Amino acid sequence: MTSQTVPPGIPSSDQIRRAPKVLLHDHLDGGLRPATVVDLARESGYTQLPDTDPDKLGLWFREAADSGSLERYLETFSHTVGVMQTRQALVRVARECAQDLAADGVVYAEVRYAPEQHLEGGLSLQEVVEAVDEGFREGERLALAEGHRIRIGALLTAMRHAARALEIAELANAYRDAGVVGFDIAGAEAGYPPTRHLDAFEYLKRENNHFTIHAGEAFGLPSIWQALQWCGADRLGHGVRIIDDIRVREDGTVELGRLASYVRDKRIPLELCPSSNLQTGAAPSYAEHPIGLLRRLHFRATVNTDNRLMSHTSMSREFEHLVEAFGYTLDDMQWFTVNGMKSAFIPFDERLAMINDVIKPGYAALKSEWLFRQTASTSPSAPSEG
Repeated sequence: MTSQTVPPGIPSSDQIRRAPKVLLHDHLDGGLRPATVVDLARESGYTQLPDTDPDKLGLWFREAADSGSLERYLETFSHTVGVMQTRQALVRVARECAQDLAADGVVYAEVRYAPEQHLEGGLSLQEVVEAVDEGFREGERLALAEGHRIRIGALLTAMRHAARALEIAELANAYRDAGVVGFDIAGAEAGYPPTRHLDAFEYLKRENNHFTIHAGEAFGLPSIWQALQWCGADRLGHGVRIIDDIRVREDGTVELGRLASYVRDKRIPLELCPSSNLQTGAAPSYAEHPIGLLRRLHFRATVNTDNRLMSHTSMSREFEHLVEAFGYTLDDMQWFTVNGMKSAFIPFDERLAMINDVIKPGYAALKSEWLFRQTASTSPSAPSEG
């Protein structure tokens, strides 16, 4: 090996999969295994599935989400939520979620769901939260037995078009020491501004609790501004449309508007979901996704999956797309991952320990692999005995 030898910059798919990853924006009802949807439908008597063959059903979910039709996209969730109406179903879905994320190299995840959407089978809000938590804890234990470590916290989501935000915020606060790490609102942004739920956000702030808000995905800058300046969000769910307040001049120089400057200066985390953004039209391609510019400008950008089933994705696939589009290296992956861990809703000392004891050592080991491969390929053969 010569002194001019340098490590290769682009990680392989295997390295991407093995790299420790942090996930902040993932919907429980958007990540089911197709086979699980079929099983749960059969067990519960749900008869509305478009197909009962798991492979064909998985393809249907992807095609419906890619169709460009909001109606078809929303229909996909009616089927997953439709089979998640019993305690046993919620435990299983949460357990498999933890196992799937852990197998993909995710070491910390915050997974969100709306308890109010799982009451049709007679469960109470409290029983929904406790069932999901039981599933997450089972999944963590099973993942550990399979050689993977993961920690999962739940985000309780209220629906923007409904009127239960304060009730769900109180639920999140009641279970904050029992697996729930924060609160969220989701649903259509247009016509349902976050300010409709100010009572919930004021309550959470009084209780010193954490919350993120879906904002800046489809509606744009006003949604982001309200989420931050009226509601006081800790993070922005998506936030991709902050790009509308950034101007790139012909000579390549960049000018940030007041809101974009505020978001960057205050280190407000952006829960970016590239594949999902392509499906909803927030970006035309991975290469043109705002994450490239936001990374260059050092916004607190994070990489997320949103809905793994509908987008046919995983954290590894998201990074594979970004590596291909932007030539990202393991150093870039580590930067996004550390951003995610810094932005998590768990105590500071625990975030720091995850960064220093899990994430940085994991990337250091991956970045050192080139050295041993290079050494092995350049070492002279051992002399033969005789």
